[in-house]
Amino acid sequence: MRNPTVVFTGPGQVVVEDRPLPIPAAGEVLIQTRRTLISTGTELTILNSQFPAQSRWADYGRFPFVPGYDHIGTVVEVGPEVDRAWLGRKVASYAAHAAYVLGRPAALRQIHRDLPDEQAAFFTLAEIAMNGVRRGQVTWGETAAVYGLGLLGQLVARLCRLAGAAMVIGVDLAPSRLALFPHLSRMAALNPAEGDLIARAQALTRGRLAEVVFELTGNPEAIPAEFALLRRQGRMVLLSSPRGPTPLFDFHDLCNSPSYTIIGAHNSSHPAHETLQQPWTQRRHAELFFDLVADGELEVASLISHRLACTEAPRIYAALREDRSQAMGVVLEWEGAGA
Repeated sequence: MRNPTVVFTGPGQVVVEDRPLPIPAAGEVLIQTRRTLISTGTELTILNSQFPAQSRWADYGRFPFVPGYDHIGTVVEVGPEVDRAWLGRKVASYAAHAAYVLGRPAALRQIHRDLPDEQAAFFTLAEIAMNGVRRGQVTWGETAAVYGLGLLGQLVARLCRLAGAAMVIGVDLAPSRLALFPHLSRMAALNPAEGDLIARAQALTRGRLAEVVFELTGNPEAIPAEFALLRRQGRMVLLSSPRGPTPLFDFHDLCNSPSYTIIGAHNSSHPAHETLQQPWTQRRHAELFFDLVADGELEVASLISHRLACTEAPRIYAALREDRSQAMGVVLEWEGAGA
C-alpha cells in the first residue's frame, strides 16, 4: 500500500508524495485518514516563507516540510501495548495531510458525537479560538470586536456570542468574509474602507466601544490601529501569529496611558493537564466543540468553501497563494487514497 502525503518541497512548492506506509510501534496506533482541513493562515505563512528568518516561525519553515494539523480518521491498526478497543474508533488529531498517520492514544481526541467529518475537522481551530476567548475573559454583557474574519476570526466571533457578549463586531476588508459573518441580532460586520469605523462602532455600543478586541489578521503593521476600538482599561487579545514585528509600537499611548491589558493567546497556553482550577485543556475544548456542533449551537458548515480530493492539493495551495480571501474552510478528502 502507498501513503500519499502532502509535502512542501520548497517556498511555494507543493507535491503529493508517495511515502511508505507507517507501522505503529509500541504505544502507537495507525490511523486511516478521512478528512483534513488546510490551515490557510499558518500553512501559507510557512509555504510562502512570510516571516523574518530570526523569528520563531523559522523553526517551522525548514523544507521539505509536511504540513497539517486538522486531521480526522479511523484507527485501523494498533501497536504493541495498545488496547485493541481503539480499533475502529473515529478520532481527531494534529496529524499531517497524509492517507495514513501514526498517533498515540493520549494525544487523540475521540469523536464521541455524530457529526460530519468535514465539520469535525475544525476542531484544532476551535481549540485555538476557545482558548483565546477564555484568556480574553469575555463575559456576559460585554462588547467584543474581532479584527480579521478568516476561519479563526469567524469562530471567535461565534464563541464570543455564546459566551454572552452583548455585541460582537467583526472587522475585515474582504466582502466575501464579511458576508459569512452571522446575520444575528447583536452581531455586526464592518468594512473599515466604508466610512468611519470608530463612529460606527460607537453607534453600536452607545459610545462605549469594546471591552475586548481580538487580533486575527496576522498583519503586524495593522495591530496599532486596532486599539482604536478598545475602551480605556480594555483587553487586547493577540490570537493571531503576527508575521514579524510591529514597527513603532508606542507602549505609552497603546498600553500605559489607557491602561490596556495585552494578552497573548497561543494554542500552547492551554494547561497541559486538566485540574479543578484549570480544566480547559485542548482535549476538553475539542470535546466541547464536538458537542456544540452536534447540538446545533455552533454552525461551521457554512465556513467550508472548498472540498477537494487529496490529489488536488498542489492546485488548491497554488490558488490560495494567489488569493486566499475567497477561501475559508478547505477540506481535503482521502477516501481510497493509498489503496
